[in-house]
Amino acid sequence: MADSELRTALLSGLVIPAHPLALTAERQLDERRQVALTRYYCGAGAGGVAVGVHTTQFAIRAASLLEPVLHLAAETADDHARATGRRVLKIAGAVGQTGQAVAEAALARELGYDAVLLSLGALSDATDEALVAHCRRVAEVLPLFGFYLQPAVGGRVLSHRFWLAFLEIERVVAVKVAPFSRYQTLGVALALAESGRADEVALYTGNDDAIVADLVTDLDLRPPSPPVRFAGGLLGQWAVWTRRAVELLDAVKDLRAKGGNALALLATGAQLTDANAALFDARNAFAGCIAGIHEVLRRQGLLANRHCLDPDEDLSPGQVEEIDRVLAAYPHLTDDAFVAENLDRWLA
Repeated sequence: MADSELRTALLSGLVIPAHPLALTAERQLDERRQVALTRYYCGAGAGGVAVGVHTTQFAIRAASLLEPVLHLAAETADDHARATGRRVLKIAGAVGQTGQAVAEAALARELGYDAVLLSLGALSDATDEALVAHCRRVAEVLPLFGFYLQPAVGGRVLSHRFWLAFLEIERVVAVKVAPFSRYQTLGVALALAESGRADEVALYTGNDDAIVADLVTDLDLRPPSPPVRFAGGLLGQWAVWTRRAVELLDAVKDLRAKGGNALALLATGAQLTDANAALFDARNAFAGCIAGIHEVLRRQGLLANRHCLDPDEDLSPGQVEEIDRVLAAYPHLTDDAFVAENLDRWLA
């Protein structure tokens, strides 16, 4: 896909789930259910999938699973495109020092991925200049999806100066803003407004604690320049209940097009944040966030279990009760009926 076509797709606003990892009882890759997950996201109307990212578990690299997991998702997304005529963007995560990140981007390019979501957590002590040089190297391989990952799960604080320099990289096509901080979120938006590239670099929320607030708010931070908006989301929360996520983003787009009151959407957003707190284990500094996503997918039948690669990584004490609570309180946030209707076909 040409960079210009990719930019147009991202600026239009897409639901991009962060793709989990399906494991057998022996903690080996469960290819059948891994494919079923990708089929679910495509069938639910997601505009892309992000693979090899935090939700997929960074440990897939040490387990020699990065290539097979990227390959399965790409092949399944391409099968969906051939069958339906609707292309699903393929975003690959890349991590590590420059050599590793460039190699992972090259692997993604070989497998037909459209862009790289670049995590900077491994460069915790690097200067802004070194970070930007690192990003430029990776952008030579594939278009770049910037990533502000919250420090609680492996990210680092990134300065306003860094974001201004990062946004000068020509092949930057989007930024996932996920610091779980309003101050840092607005800092990225301000840098984009100041860069003059808001019409070619898409902002995507990764703030699972503020999804709707991000999507409905016009960020008028540099008047008289036009406000900056989040186009869509690339989210771990959207790895579950993806059909509802697509409907939510459609409702946001409808509100933007026709005008109206965002209060009802914001009320739903508060419920979604409460549900996310249970799934992501906010009470315990997100220790059970991946297991929480897996637990919902397990209950729907998409996963056989909630195993993570690390046997010690599981739900925190009390988390299952919190998940029970939000499922009972907010059944309208789930897409259980949609999954049940299609599960056998996705698992075939």
